[in-house]
Amino acid sequence: MDFDLPSQDDPRRLDVRRWLADNPDPTGRELAEAGYVVPHWPAPYGIDASPMHQLIIDDELARAGVTRPANAIGIGWAGPTILAAGTEAQQRRYLPKIISGEEIWCQMFSEPDAGSDLAALATRAVRDGDQYVINGSKIWTSGGHGSQFGILIARTDPDAAKHRGISYFICPTDIDGLTMEPIIDMTTAHSFNQTFFDDVRLPVEMRVGEEGDGWRLAKVTLSNERVQLSSSGSLWGAGPSAGDLLDLVRAGGGAVDPRRRQQLAALHCEAEVLRLNRLRTLSATLSGKTPGPEASIQKIMADEHGQHVMAAAAAVVGPEAMLSGSGPAGALAKRARSGATEIKIDTSRFPDVDPVWHYGFLFSPALTLGGGTFAVQRNIVAEQVLGLPREPNLQQGMTWAETMRSRTTAR
Repeated sequence: MDFDLPSQDDPRRLDVRRWLADNPDPTGRELAEAGYVVPHWPAPYGIDASPMHQLIIDDELARAGVTRPANAIGIGWAGPTILAAGTEAQQRRYLPKIISGEEIWCQMFSEPDAGSDLAALATRAVRDGDQYVINGSKIWTSGGHGSQFGILIARTDPDAAKHRGISYFICPTDIDGLTMEPIIDMTTAHSFNQTFFDDVRLPVEMRVGEEGDGWRLAKVTLSNERVQLSSSGSLWGAGPSAGDLLDLVRAGGGAVDPRRRQQLAALHCEAEVLRLNRLRTLSATLSGKTPGPEASIQKIMADEHGQHVMAAAAAVVGPEAMLSGSGPAGALAKRARSGATEIKIDTSRFPDVDPVWHYGFLFSPALTLGGGTFAVQRNIVAEQVLGLPREPNLQQGMTWAETMRSRTTAR
């Protein structure tokens, strides 16, 4: 695709500008009704925008300082799955409030004993007339304590192959029998939860798709998740980017150490490769293709890039990076003030930039674990992109070499 955006007098730009002139401070509902939250979706939720049209809308909203509703799991993961496989009644009920941000969603996939091997999940959903009775637990439920609904996968047929006995559900978080325990991480943030299901009863109409088709739908969700987690922000698509760090370094007088310059130049190169690959993925997605294993390639690169951004930012700050509240904005401002020239640093895009950066220093090791570990992503790429054989399952008590020798002998 052509990576250069159309001119400033492009009619599609002018349409967005006219709408923004009439709606200078739009609500989430107004943005959703205009089709500007998910413009590539079909009506009535979007406007069937082409890839370039969506980029134009993104550009104009950014110029106007307008942000879409903050409902990442709802808009990025649950919404596309319900749009693809939900009933008309489910779409009418849930999609408008997902894209407007009026109802926040979380994800209930991982379990204490089924993280990387998600298909090994043990949470059961037993059919009882026109209801399913859910028992089990989920972990790493991001933002669950502030969500109204969750997307849930549970085992409906324990006798089927592990990928075939799973179903996909919509689950209200205030339903009887569902409880959440907070998980406080080393940043002191309450981002995650463990969710418990004790005889939770879900009506059959809360199931998305056919019974037993949950794994296929989960893969649709996970593909969208990996694209979402690979946006420009260094912390799973959110927070400061490589460009923000480079802007701060420039404003602080640049980097003198040649090794630091090389580190920062490498960040710029990584960010540009990721940007171009995002546009390629976006083009394919908006052309009607579901994100496939290529999303894993993007996530592998984006996770490691996020860690590189935070490592470079901590190096710029120096030993102060170990202190709570530290960040490159404050460190570079001090450096600028110590010189002959006062350098003004614009941190308006991140009004809480120092806490955000320090949070990133602590959180960045988790980037290659959440949303599918680095090892799982590499296996997906190896098997589904490169066509390599599946990794052998080790036999009990045997090394990899012993397992392979036993298989060769058996043949």
